[in-house]
Formats: sequence, C-alpha cells, structure tokens
Amino acid sequence: MDIFSKIKEKLTHEFIDIIEWLDYTDDTIAHRFERYQNEIKNGAKLIVREGQTAVFVNEGQLADVFEPGTYDLTTKNLPILATLKGWKYGFNSPFKAEVYFVNTHLFTDEKWGTKSPITLSDERFGLVEIRAFGTYAFKISDAGKFIVDIVGTDNNFTSFEINEHLKSLIATRFTDTVGEANLPIELYAANTSELSDTCREVMAPEFETVGIALEKFYIENVSMPEDLKKEIFEYSRIDKLDLDKLTKFKTAKAIEAAAKNEGGTAGAGMGMGMGFVLAQQMGGMMSPQMGGNPQMQQAGTPVPPPMPVAVQYFYAVNGVQQGPVSLEQLQVLFAGRTINRDSLVWKQGMANWTALKDVEELKSFLGGNTPPPLPNP
Repeated sequence: MDIFSKIKEKLTHEFIDIIEWLDYTDDTIAHRFERYQNEIKNGAKLIVREGQTAVFVNEGQLADVFEPGTYDLTTKNLPILATLKGWKYGFNSPFKAEVYFVNTHLFTDEKWGTKSPITLSDERFGLVEIRAFGTYAFKISDAGKFIVDIVGTDNNFTSFEINEHLKSLIATRFTDTVGEANLPIELYAANTSELSDTCREVMAPEFETVGIALEKFYIENVSMPEDLKKEIFEYSRIDKLDLDKLTKFKTAKAIEAAAKNEGGTAGAGMGMGMGFVLAQQMGGMMSPQMGGNPQMQQAGTPVPPPMPVAVQYFYAVNGVQQGPVSLEQLQVLFAGRTINRDSLVWKQGMANWTALKDVEELKSFLGGNTPPPLPNP
C-alpha cells in the first residue's frame, strides 16, 4: 500500500461522524464499533436504536453508557469520559474510545437440561434419580457490567458464548432447589409450574451479578427411570384400593408366577401358601355356615371343634405400623417388595417386634425351607 492510500484510509476512517450499528443477526449480544485507531471525531453523532445500549470504554475502563436516542458527542454528553481525559475546556480534536453496542431485547427459547441424573432421597423409595430439561429467556439489564465482566475485548459476542455458562449455573441451582423442596418423588412432574417459579427466584440474583436478567424459566419435563415409575403406580394403587381386594388380586398373580417356576424353593413355598388359602376357601364352601347341606351329615357323626382363629400379623413400613393382615397377605406383601427380610413384624403372643427373618413360621418366605439330604444308610 503506497503513502497516498494510507493517507486516504486514515482520513476516511478517522473522520467518521456517525456512530451506529444495525444488527442483522438474531444471536449477537454485544458488538464493538470498529474504526481507524479507535478515533472519534469531535461532535460526532451517536445513534442508539430501541433495543440497544451504547457503552464507551476508555483504556479498559468503563466510561459512559447511552440509552436509546441520538447524541452529539461533546464534553457535555460525555461527562465521565471528559473527566477521565481531563478536558477542562472542551476538546477540539479526535479522541480515542472503544464503543460497544449491546442488544437489550429478550433472548428467548434458550435450552437447558441436566447433563447427568440428579440423585434425590425419597422416604418410600430410597435414593432415586431424575432428569429434567426446559427453556429460559434472558436479556441484558446492566450493559456496562456485562461488558466489563463478561464480554471483555470480544468484538462480537453472541448468545452461544454465554449459554454454556448459564446452563451450568441453571443445572447447579436446579439441583439445589429440587433437593431442598423435599417433595414426594411423583410430585415433581406434577408441579412443574410452581417449581419453575421457585427456580427462577433462586437463580435471578446470580444472573444479575453479571448484568443479566432472567426473565422466564420453564421446566418442560421431569423424568425418572421406568422401573421407578412402575413402583410409584403400584404404590398409588395400594393407597386407593381395598387391601383385601388387592391381596386377592396379588394372590392370583403370585399363583400364576409360581406355576411358571415350579422348581424353585420360593415358588414351592408360595404354592403351598396359596394351596392353604384355596383349601380354607373350599372348606368354607362345604360348611353349613357357607351354604353346605346339613342333611348330608350322618347321624351320630361327631361335630368337629370350631376352626382355629387365623393368626393376624402387624408389620412396619418406614417406621409406621401397618396391618393386621393374614399370613397369606403378609406373604404377598413380601413377594411384592413392600416388606423385606429385615422388616419388623408382630403378632399376639410375641413379646417384642421382631425381624421377619427371625420369625420361625415366616422363614419359608425366604426360600430356605428345603430339607437337608437324607443320611447315608
């Protein structure tokens, strides 16, 4: 480039007298106005459109901020820059300053989500994992703070560059919020609106520390593993259904399952238990009280004693007493994992609550009732 071309370039750029920026993108947050050696002509016109803010930075230090409007750049309109420059009586020559235009409109439909499952503690189901995702909307509330703390010297700062930081912040605060909410696990998906509002209130102050306003925050879905969903649905049915009817239903299902696994000791124990239930029902049908024919009894036949009263068991779930239930109902609860080998049980005649595995007549639930081998002759 010859000497005349350099002079022409300098004159062309140095004496720009209109400073403005037209945004033709939908993702630019901040744009630095470029010109020759950062020189601005005395009396130049600054045009800031609606949805924009202009920020002047002098030698790395925040100077003046201009809201939408048209300005003639003089010492009157640049009070902070004039102080920094030490212009006591005005300025007549070009001055240097970096000018950033910041988009202050709403940036919508930004995506967020949990990269890893969130582990929560539920009183009924123990440790469970959930995931969540949704959208949020933000805008720049303090352009000066945003330029100093986030943009720095980037000449074209986009929403993509800030989104990763915001997503990490959202995921962290979302985890804290749902953990402190301590809701039953099934209510997280049912209360996304209330949870969304709470999360926005928690996150908004941290967004403000870098000059960003969190305007909207939405949780679109809270998901959990499929096996946990099935357990929750089963638990809800137990709460709604009559226990006796549910036990009969479970009994039928258990018989069907045991029939498919006749070789197992647990299946054998279950089959024996169900056989006792069916035998009692058949005996009841044949008794006079259940409609049997008393004339079929032969004269002089001894009358059997009354049937023994069925043993009733109480059991504990999460420290809460439940019951009473019959032996067969207790076995169905064990098969359905409502109780386990360490669950406390009690019946009339027992001095204290005892773990199921230590009650002699309940040990058959554990599948350990196979007799030992016969001794050698």
